[in-house]
Amino acid sequence: MATDPAPNPHATAEEVEAAYKDAKLANVLYHDWEAGTYDEKWSISYDDRCITYAVDRFRAAAGDTGPYEHALELGCGTGFFLLNLMQGDVIKKGSVTDLSPGMVEVALRNAEHLGLDVDGRVADAERIPYDDNTFDLVVGHAVLHHIPDVEAAMREVLRVLKPGGRFVFAGDPTNIGNFYARKLGQATWWLTTNITKAVPALGGWRRPQEELDESSRAAALEAVVDLHTFDPDQLEATARRAGAVAVRAVTDELSAALFGWPVRTFEAAVPREKLGFGWAMFAYRTWQNLSWVDQNVLSKVLPREVFYNVSITGEKSS
Repeated sequence: MATDPAPNPHATAEEVEAAYKDAKLANVLYHDWEAGTYDEKWSISYDDRCITYAVDRFRAAAGDTGPYEHALELGCGTGFFLLNLMQGDVIKKGSVTDLSPGMVEVALRNAEHLGLDVDGRVADAERIPYDDNTFDLVVGHAVLHHIPDVEAAMREVLRVLKPGGRFVFAGDPTNIGNFYARKLGQATWWLTTNITKAVPALGGWRRPQEELDESSRAAALEAVVDLHTFDPDQLEATARRAGAVAVRAVTDELSAALFGWPVRTFEAAVPREKLGFGWAMFAYRTWQNLSWVDQNVLSKVLPREVFYNVSITGEKSS
């Protein structure tokens, strides 16, 4: 791997090699690399579609939608969760942090384009650079599984929350959900890249080899930055050990994940221009309908451990 080119302009080949032994360095390199294309890769937007998704995920965990005066997003990425919650009137003023300078830059740019009141800092979740009792709410989306010491980060979250303040972390993988999502993604990637290579008539559906190689390198580094999967009971116990009260974990997405992971992987393996708006609407509507089935039918009869996503909320003692 040391001979591979560095995957982003801020990293040397030696840094990339070192990242395989340093989870925090790997997170910086990977997320800096992904920052410029992350919203497109994950179909992130700042319109009604993602506003509704963010507010629904928040409500499912927290049981309310505020509004909260001042919120911090931990591991903000491009700002997806915080910015859409602000647009959904859950949050009035926001702050963002991420270990990746590239992600903080993109999140602040997105906030500026949306006209939202947001400041940001490059920060380690285990050492949050804000004073005690600063925030009414701390949120995060798909961030806990990147943090080496989740309990230490939870203690920091409680420190910067005001007494009675709430945290909501959504979108992290469960143990079982991660297993089937990874297997489906790997199988879809293998089938798509090999069939489009073997069948000449499908050559136009194959991305250039250098792009496929780059995606494979990204996936290899992604495996380094994904540090944890979670059992809902154990995640609740971690939050309580950190000092949180009123702790509750909820899960979502089973049939939606079984559909969504192959679709997302297929989209990453073929040229985007081949798919078009009709495909995007089919994928989104199908995922939306399956999410309804998960929430209204399957969640009532199946154990929460089998769903893909886990969200957790809790409060700082008042």
